[in-house]
Formats: sequence, structure tokens, C-alpha cells
Amino acid sequence: MLLGMRLIAYADGASRGNPGPAAYGAVLCDPDGSERDAWGNRIGRATNNVAEYHGAIAAVEAALEAGATELELRLDSELIVRQLQGRYRVRHKDLKPLFEQLSGLIDQLDRFRASHVRRHLNQRADALANEALDR
Repeated sequence: MLLGMRLIAYADGASRGNPGPAAYGAVLCDPDGSERDAWGNRIGRATNNVAEYHGAIAAVEAALEAGATELELRLDSELIVRQLQGRYRVRHKDLKPLFEQLSGLIDQLDRFRASHVRRHLNQRADALANEALDR
């Protein structure tokens, strides 16, 4: 692993029906904003928040696999960002194990920051989630 390797990840989830068919999209970028990798996957039937968590988990896993020691995760889900910041408690039974999984991945990083971005700044991840749903 390279010392001090910093990456930025974008993640989004989508559910048609909430709950309904669900998928996530994720984008991994270098600090200059150039895209390293981007993908989307279906996760079956789930709520939008569950899909959002799956996207965040996939993004952090990919960053770790790429050798990142520092990561900024950008999401348009205020709920998840605030849960990761410790400002909101995770109460929903379906989200608790996903939060714990994500927290375990984050603990492997030297530095981590979760940032809320407006939906228009997360368009690529959103498009990948919707493309995965359409496949």
C-alpha cells in the first residue's frame, strides 16, 4: 500500500418502489477528479437507503483495494453522511448491519471524511445506479 494515497469516491443508490428493485452506482476518482473506475450493480429488492449503503460500501472497498489510505466519500444521502459523522443514530434494523460493515471498512483507512453533495454533483453515480436497474 502506498503511503498517503488519497482518493475520492462518489456513491448513490436507487430503488424503484422503495422498497423495490434496487441498485447502486459508485465512482472512484484521483484527487484531481480524474475517474479511476466506475460501476453499478443490482442488489435485488431493497429500500433507497439500503441501496445507498451498498453503494458506499462498494466505494470504500474499491478504494481500499486500490491502496487508498485516505478517502473522501461523497454522497447525496444526508442521512448516511450524518450517520457516519455520528450526528444521527442508526435506528433502522436493515441499516444497522450495513452501517457496521461500512464502519469496519472505514476503520482500515488512516483518514476518512464523508461529505454531503447536492444531487447534481453526484450525477455519474446516480446514472450508474439507474443503468444497473435498467439492465
